Amino acid sequence: MNLVIDTNVLISVLLKDSVTREILLFPSFEFFLPEYALEEVEAHKGLISKRSGLDEEAIDVILSLLLENITIIPASEIKPNIARADKLIGHIDPFDVPFVALALSVENDGIWSNDKHFENLKGIKVWKTADLFTFIGKEK
Repeated sequence: MNLVIDTNVLISVLLKDSVTREILLFPSFEFFLPEYALEEVEAHKGLISKRSGLDEEAIDVILSLLLENITIIPASEIKPNIARADKLIGHIDPFDVPFVALALSVENDGIWSNDKHFENLKGIKVWKTADLFTFIGKEK
């Protein structure tokens, strides 16, 4: 399964060891992330540190390990789909435009996000963590 992951998923993995982290490390999945998401994580690193109880160095180590399973897609590759993505979600949350543009740019099975505003996204399947956990259970 190939999934675009939303920043909220990546941040939740950094906050605590959970089922989300297990899914992100599941070997038969491939994950994609727009490079913009790394800037978003960096901007929130202090808050992530405070909420997780980890220092920023530990967060960097965990992030680098997780990024071994994630393909970072440069902005130049999603740029052709930014306008279309903006029409789909920009009016709801402009920060999510890069994720939708990425989903329109690479072959994938949807976006993994727990944000409610993705639920009504037309033409792109949205997976919540619980959906993926159920899917993995059926795969095993």
